[in-house]
Amino acid sequence: MEIVTEKESNYHDLDKMSVGEILYNINKEDQTVADAVAKAIPQLEKLATITAEKMKKGGRLFYIGAGTSGRLGVLDASECPPTFGVPFDWIVGIIAGGDTAIRRAVEFAEDDTEQAWKDLQEFDITEDDVVVGIAASGTTPYVIGGLNTANAHGIVTGCVVCNVGSPVAAEAQYPVEVVVGPEFVSGSTRMKSGTAQKLILNMLSTSVMIQLGRVKGNKMVDMQLTNHKLFSRGINMIMQETGKDHDVATQLLEKYGSVRKAIESVLISH
Repeated sequence: MEIVTEKESNYHDLDKMSVGEILYNINKEDQTVADAVAKAIPQLEKLATITAEKMKKGGRLFYIGAGTSGRLGVLDASECPPTFGVPFDWIVGIIAGGDTAIRRAVEFAEDDTEQAWKDLQEFDITEDDVVVGIAASGTTPYVIGGLNTANAHGIVTGCVVCNVGSPVAAEAQYPVEVVVGPEFVSGSTRMKSGTAQKLILNMLSTSVMIQLGRVKGNKMVDMQLTNHKLFSRGINMIMQETGKDHDVATQLLEKYGSVRKAIESVLISH
């Protein structure tokens, strides 16, 4: 395989650039990421479809990864419950080295081919679930081992990688390959590769949640009302969907504690 993620940057003498030049060139590279993601949509569609099918039957979605990739998985998983009102164990992000590795690198954690499966077993993983490996290079032993063992147990597997023909993609039943090219700082896959992975994970989880009925129209009707901003947003949603004024919408939200239930109470009464 060609490891594009490790290729030398298209730019030289970064330390001699002005701040403006550095920022302009990083932005120029970033603008190519969305096009690379677009090319991977057919692959992503297959993964999103099978994931929703499994979750409709009671399955869960697990992300496994190391370093930046692992952190992005944890981030996406942690944002789904407040956004879509789903249980915290519906989408689970697991990072090599454990939660400590979210803030601080854990040496050699990604090199253990058996640890990912051990981590997954802590959640009583079954063949009803889906495991998605995230690895920019597509060569992370932690992810390869996890997908390999998941396959052996009849579990649906997918991946998000930034090279074509990688060992991780070879293990995944539903690979998503987003080739963004060399990084601005050679090999720094926290940059374009990380951005591409974030976009893909946004698309995957959001499309799955929509398929599971967690969005009404274009609104997050199941979001958790954890602060004043979100409570105010909920009131506006109720006003838009029902035609009620601000005071009535506020009363409904306070009564039901859920945008969806508040809206449904009005629609049912009519």
